[in-house]
Amino acid sequence: MISGPKRSRSDLFPHGPIVSTPHALEAISSEEIQKALQHHFSGDWGDCDPDDAAANDVALIEGTRLFSVYHDTSGQKFWIITEADRSATTVLLPEDY
Repeated sequence: MISGPKRSRSDLFPHGPIVSTPHALEAISSEEIQKALQHHFSGDWGDCDPDDAAANDVALIEGTRLFSVYHDTSGQKFWIITEADRSATTVLLPEDY
């Protein structure tokens, strides 16, 4: 687990505990994960395609799953997913899905 269910005033939505797969923790620095989480929680969906970004905007209203795509400085792609019930947010590599 990366952290507990703390919510910043700038977060657009509750996100539950933040967890990560072991592969993501090995491949991506904690600083880059934290930076991406800040973007995700503020509604910056990273490099996801326009349809996924639009779905996330609707998900903020309807309470469905939120999905973001980021790349670290070495080009490693990783995802951040917040569950529909906002019970947890997971950092993972695409191959971990």
